Amino acid sequence: MGDRKDWLEWHGPYDDPGSPLSARLAAVQEEIRRALPAAPAEPFRVVGVCAGQGRDLIPVLAERGDLAGRVRARLVELDPRNAALARRAAETAALSCVDIVEGDASYVGAYAGYVPADLVLLCGVFGNIPDADIFHTIACTPQLVAHRGIVIWTRNRRAPDLTPAIRRAFAGAGFREEAFLAPEGSLWSVGVARFEGRSAPADPAEKLFTFQDEPSPDGGRAAVRGSDVAAQGSTGT
Repeated sequence: MGDRKDWLEWHGPYDDPGSPLSARLAAVQEEIRRALPAAPAEPFRVVGVCAGQGRDLIPVLAERGDLAGRVRARLVELDPRNAALARRAAETAALSCVDIVEGDASYVGAYAGYVPADLVLLCGVFGNIPDADIFHTIACTPQLVAHRGIVIWTRNRRAPDLTPAIRRAFAGAGFREEAFLAPEGSLWSVGVARFEGRSAPADPAEKLFTFQDEPSPDGGRAAVRGSDVAAQGSTGT
C-alpha cells in the first residue's frame, strides 16, 4: 500500500466537466432523481455510505424544494474536511433534512434511525474495499434498505471486471436490477437495484467492510479507516 491519499484534493476532478469522475457523478445524480418520489406519504429515508462531500445527493435534493419535510437523509463520511464541505453545502441549500455524520461508515450502527432506507447510496465504495467485503456488504444490505427500496452502486470495470459478479450478488440478495450504466469507452459503471425482499433487523455492530487506503482509478471512494466505533459524531443541518 502506498501513501495515503489526500481525499480533499482527490475530489478535484469533480470540478472538471470532462473527467470520468464528473461523468459518473452526473449518471448517479440522474438515477437519484429517478429514485426520489413525486410526493411521499411518509418521510423518504436516504443513507449515503462513505458520502464524501455529498455531491451526489445534496444538489439533487436542492432541486426538489417540494420534498422539504418529506425526506430524511444521513450521509456518513470520516474525513472531517469533506464532511465539513458536505455540511456547508446542505446548509447553503437550506436542507435541514440532511444529517452529516463525521464517522465510520463501515458499521450498520452509523445509520441508526435512518434504516431501513428507501434509497441507499453505495457510490465509490466497491472500488476501495477487498472483493470479499464487497459481497459481504451486498449480503448485509437488507439491513439497510426497505422493501421496494433502491440501492445505487458504482464500480470500475478494469480487468478482472467484477461487475457481473456484483450484479449476480445483488440478485441473490433479493434485488431486481433496474439499470446498469456502463458507457462504451469508459471504465466506470453505475448500477441500480430494487429490493424485493424483506428487510433484515439492523445489527449496529455489523461491520460491512474494511477500507483500502488506495483509491481506484475509476474514482472509487470510501472514507473508512477501520474505526471500532459506529460513528464518531453527528451534526444535523
